[in-house]
Amino acid sequence: MLYANFYTWAYALILLILLKAEANFVDITYVESAIPKGAVCLDGSPPAYHLSAGFGSGVNNWLVHLEGGGWCNNITTCLARKNTHLGSSRQMAKQLAFSGILSNTQTFNPGGCSFHLEEVLGSDFYNWNKVKVRYCDGSSFTGDVERVDPATNLHYRGARVWLAVMEELLARGMSKAENALLSGCSAGGLASILHCDSFRDLLPASAKVKCLSDAGYFINVKDISGAEHIKAFYNDVVTTHGSAKNLPLCTSMIEPGMASICFFPQYMAQEIETPLFILNAAYDSWQIKNILVPTVADRHGTWHDCKLDIKLCSSAQLQIMQEFRLEFLNAVNGLGTPSSRGLFINSCYAHCQSEMQETWLLPNSPMLDKIPIAEAVGDWFYNRSAFQKIDCPYPCDSTCYNISLQDNSEA
Repeated sequence: MLYANFYTWAYALILLILLKAEANFVDITYVESAIPKGAVCLDGSPPAYHLSAGFGSGVNNWLVHLEGGGWCNNITTCLARKNTHLGSSRQMAKQLAFSGILSNTQTFNPGGCSFHLEEVLGSDFYNWNKVKVRYCDGSSFTGDVERVDPATNLHYRGARVWLAVMEELLARGMSKAENALLSGCSAGGLASILHCDSFRDLLPASAKVKCLSDAGYFINVKDISGAEHIKAFYNDVVTTHGSAKNLPLCTSMIEPGMASICFFPQYMAQEIETPLFILNAAYDSWQIKNILVPTVADRHGTWHDCKLDIKLCSSAQLQIMQEFRLEFLNAVNGLGTPSSRGLFINSCYAHCQSEMQETWLLPNSPMLDKIPIAEAVGDWFYNRSAFQKIDCPYPCDSTCYNISLQDNSEA
């Protein structure tokens, strides 16, 4: 067993080195035509995306991935983002390396080899048109406030950004899509839920269209002090950005002043008509750090080490995290049938698992019932098999990458 584990890790390392050597760097595209429509980033700059063109059998298939990066909930926090890559396309990197679900490397799908994971690596999406939509509005692409305060020059136009980018992609060939998947990480994962049905409506009726939310299932739970921190934060986001009219079900079901509830997937995801896959860690590291134990609720820093490394948590802290897991599982309960709702809920201490090759698919990547994330998503998308699996509690899963993949300030 020891030798088998060594060779698995060694093989994974070799694959990773090869992947880095053949990394696909994709240039940025600015949607200049969006400016006259007022569809702009926080600072008024044009939206942007990166497109890796499809080829072969994937030329009419589209994977649209929404970038994450948290939210801004008032003038102060939005101004803090305004001159960064999360508020201005002028500050964005001109190229991005595509990996994980965005990888286009067929080398990692040789097929017919004896090692099971080699047969599925990248096989379902590698030759699709792959788009990464950059995130610069701070509202998960939901805001739309007409007035621009000349004192701050802040533009709250996320919903317009979404539509402008989609219109450009449709003009570039997405209008002929045969298969399409809207995905996203963190705040982008939340956006992939919020915009799932509208994405379906944009595409041909004959197309197979589904959505994937990676680490975007943020839950409404009190922090360790008993305060409703995330609920109040989301309420400020929705109010600042004028998001309520662009949230599913909100205008018809929620009382005035309660629109932030529609920002939580647990209250609206079951109403999404388009098939939806939820990929999430039950101990999501961003949610633990910012929802369960925000800094304001841990003034003495007793959770500092625990939040950095789950192995450093005390037994009392782990018990609180186990209770959080149960609340999370309750929030995903009853989302729908396996054919309409996929679930890959593992017990890792992580945040976003589809963008990195290490967690998306390598021989030592996270698994549930010996099935890696990429295979579960691919099988579900193509209706080869349904997938609804929930991991046993921490620390039972030996396949986990128990690391925080995002800084505290981003989601």
